[in-house]
Amino acid sequence: MTASAANWWCSWFPWLCPDSATSCGTPLTEVTGFGSNPGNLKMCTYLPGNLGASRPLVVALHGCTQQASDYDDGPGWIQFADKHRFALLLPQQQQANNLSKCFNWFLTGDNERDKGEALSIWQMIDKIKADASIAPQKVYVTGLSAGGAMTAVMLAAYPELFACGAIIAGVPYKCANDANEALSQCGVSLSGQLVPTKDLTPAQWGSLVRNASSHGGPF
Repeated sequence: MTASAANWWCSWFPWLCPDSATSCGTPLTEVTGFGSNPGNLKMCTYLPGNLGASRPLVVALHGCTQQASDYDDGPGWIQFADKHRFALLLPQQQQANNLSKCFNWFLTGDNERDKGEALSIWQMIDKIKADASIAPQKVYVTGLSAGGAMTAVMLAAYPELFACGAIIAGVPYKCANDANEALSQCGVSLSGQLVPTKDLTPAQWGSLVRNASSHGGPF
């Protein structure tokens, strides 16, 4: 089976594919030894040739059933990185953590500062910032679907780390604190049907973000 066929098969039937079959994929590079990695994620990176120092970093978070290379294939992150001269970090979920390879944005052990997957992503950013001499004021984060929800987690938990972020088809931070709430209180069900969102005022939603860290602003 070719790599592209294997990726297609695994994207539709993830429970049949071991994590070893879903490495970062060429031309992405898997980086190890980036920290304690409490969330058990993979660190996938791309650095354009002769990048130089003080360049930006973009952190891109994939959606459910995807892996890092899938999320590069769609938007063309590597082409953008080459053209605009930025480092690229694509954290990758493992099936051992979530059967559908969604980031666990809805679990308190993963969606709070210095815990689980959120901390693993922070450790990846810290590693690539040091290794690639990234400009600390030029770190950006974005993600799609579950990756969009995890983007909201990172922006809330580590607001001092990012210049800005873009949430694509994501959900509000802390709309859920377990799997049942994720399917019933965040606006969309597992089948894609609309469901009510947790009944909070704009101020209450904002407080969830402000209370996620000791950051004093701005946001």
